[in-house]
Amino acid sequence: MEHAAAPAVAESPPIAWRAYARLAKLDIYDYYLSVPLVAAMVLPGGSAATATATLAVLLLFLGGEIAMSAAMCTFDDVTGYRDGSDQVNYGPDAPARRLARKPLIAGTLTEPQAIRFGWLSTAACALCWLAALALAPARPLWAVAGVLALTVFGFQYSWWLRISYNGFQEFFLAALGWLFVLPLHGLLTGRFDAFVAVQALVFGLGPLLFGVYSNTNDIPGDRAVGRRTAAVLLPSRGNALFVAGCSALEAALVVGSAVAGVAPWWFPLVMAPVLVLRARQWHQGFVKGQVLLARRLGIHLHRLSCALLVAVDLSAAGLLTGSLS
Repeated sequence: MEHAAAPAVAESPPIAWRAYARLAKLDIYDYYLSVPLVAAMVLPGGSAATATATLAVLLLFLGGEIAMSAAMCTFDDVTGYRDGSDQVNYGPDAPARRLARKPLIAGTLTEPQAIRFGWLSTAACALCWLAALALAPARPLWAVAGVLALTVFGFQYSWWLRISYNGFQEFFLAALGWLFVLPLHGLLTGRFDAFVAVQALVFGLGPLLFGVYSNTNDIPGDRAVGRRTAAVLLPSRGNALFVAGCSALEAALVVGSAVAGVAPWWFPLVMAPVLVLRARQWHQGFVKGQVLLARRLGIHLHRLSCALLVAVDLSAAGLLTGSLS
């Protein structure tokens, strides 16, 4: 007796939320580390009366950061999909990168779906940050202006003004980190602090110092579509020197702030592992030619840097040293 053939089992379609999570690059959380950094700056010295408002503002600001980063990454993917640069940088001739990270190229999302998600993320960001402003214990004009600037310009990395295409990508990557720290600190304390500014500058250099390695890898695709990054505009040696200069700036901020008395004298000692490994990162990328491995190291160095900065702030508050017993 013949048995009927078993019906073919259709493959399950990809789960939509996973495609949107990849579109938003939620696994790259490096900018979000600004919130625990600022928390370490303000919570130890805060009063119980303001703790609830402080936590609410921190969480709302974090929600806005996640939404803004999602919008920025989404519109960047739409632009890269339209002009073909992502097809070059993430196509079959670029096996070191995962195609699944680009849902538009992989076909798991359509362009209208992505654009709609980008605008919804932008709206969510604006709502979170408006709520944070409303609940903030202080609202100095410069901090409010910083939050408004983030809201207006953050999603325009590759959209509308196309900041990253018009020669300002590197500045944008660093400035985004600076503005994720300074205005938030201002909203919670009402003041501008020099050591906080140094930490904000160091924090912003972190994403820059893995972004420039991505740009070095992406020169063919970026040049083909007119994306004017430093890696595209400069000769190979000039680009290597530019990245070395950015790395040296990080070291100068750390050491110089301690020498000037802005930071504790031991600040460079704590940050020394990051500064030493920056040299290894540059050597790996520009001497050994392992650009994407150097980028990965840069991501880990930024996360290490954030952990060390948090330790510095807690130590300065006496929580780790016991000096405030």
